[in-house]
Amino acid sequence: MSGDCVRSLPVKVFCIVTFVCVMLFSAGSAVGREAAGGSVTSVESKPAKLAFTSKKNGEYIFDTGILRGKLPQGDKTLGLSSVVHVPSGTELNGGYGIFSYYRVFTTNKRYGTAAWDWPSTSKLLSDGAVQITWPEGKERPFEMVAIYRWGANSTLDIETIVKARKDLSNFEVFLASYFNETFPASYVCVGNHPDAKKRPGFLMAKKSYGDWQMFPRSQKVLGVIHDGRWQKEPHPVKWVIMPQMKRPIGLRCGAKGDLTAVLMAPVEDCFAIATPCEGESHYSMYLSLFGRDIKAGETAGARTRFVVTTAGSEKEILDLYRKYMKDIAKEAKERR
Repeated sequence: MSGDCVRSLPVKVFCIVTFVCVMLFSAGSAVGREAAGGSVTSVESKPAKLAFTSKKNGEYIFDTGILRGKLPQGDKTLGLSSVVHVPSGTELNGGYGIFSYYRVFTTNKRYGTAAWDWPSTSKLLSDGAVQITWPEGKERPFEMVAIYRWGANSTLDIETIVKARKDLSNFEVFLASYFNETFPASYVCVGNHPDAKKRPGFLMAKKSYGDWQMFPRSQKVLGVIHDGRWQKEPHPVKWVIMPQMKRPIGLRCGAKGDLTAVLMAPVEDCFAIATPCEGESHYSMYLSLFGRDIKAGETAGARTRFVVTTAGSEKEILDLYRKYMKDIAKEAKERR
């Protein structure tokens, strides 16, 4: 694990031994891709369980044996809701769901209040994934698609695809996850941990650092963060800029140390992770996706992953991330 985040998390929050699952990556650049590779998990699931099921009221439900909940479709598209960790009965999400599409920006511009207010359509794909489409509108010169796909019984992969009608300058999708109050602590993988002699490690979002914290990929992306987009109403935010990420990995940890939610993305797809401080009432974490120009007529994609684990050391989280990157490389090779 040389050169990576090797500092152990505090025992009171992260006293854990092994992971429930090994990850499956499902990605691709084409809208409507309906096939993915397989994976092996430490707790085997029947393939039929790794799928959403559509209901007559328009929502999609899931029960993988480890996670149970729904992906509602209606006036608002708010990501995973009513999510329960089945073995423990623990509720995971807050009021606005997990992996919901919140603010969308280009340079010094915000597209409405939130993507969850935009009209959308959805459909169940043949492999049990759900595809949600937000068509372009009068004020939105782009189409956006999200594909939610189960890869293992505690692992969900999300692909975000954008097709631009006009040039989009420093386009950003601010992907939000709101957790239950029983997940009070946030950690982000940083390259220079201030409490570990500047070595890599998982840095806790302490209150002393500020109420709202942003962990950038590099100094270069600060121009995007500070271009005026975060001063747009409603609810403008003044971010405290934190140490740079080592890897785009964020954790929301249960108060009892029994469950941890892991959010991750490839470095090239996620230019910042943001979070309120420990105990702040949003109990949220955000991934800033894209952060680059998308030319008119171009289709661009970004990948993210959500995992719930009952056990795992910091080393195992990083091993899991490396496996994720290997899966991406393998799939890219197979497409060539």
